[in-house]
Amino acid sequence: MSYAVFVAGGKQYRVSEGDRVKVDFIHGKTKGDEIVFDDILLVKSGDQVKVGAPKVSGAKVVCSVFDNGEEGEGFKDKKIIVFKKRRRQGYHKKQGHRQLMTIVHVKSISA
Repeated sequence: MSYAVFVAGGKQYRVSEGDRVKVDFIHGKTKGDEIVFDDILLVKSGDQVKVGAPKVSGAKVVCSVFDNGEEGEGFKDKKIIVFKKRRRQGYHKKQGHRQLMTIVHVKSISA
């Protein structure tokens, strides 16, 4: 089984061919568009493992946009709660946040 670790939006993702992954929102892409990630940290195919220092040169992960919301506006991930409090000061603040996401389908991994 081959897989790769790549960076998108400051986060690292481990993917294999055929996987669907939620990454941070990618502007200007609609459903079916192709995206190439070339910031690859590690590639494993068969018994060979290539580890980058910091990147594997010539490696890329080719993906297609599976879902980017309506008209490429992005779709929102689940809500997280941000709660701040200072004890004994009567201060508290509650906020919610929903990150815009893009779902990509991994087509191929090449080293």
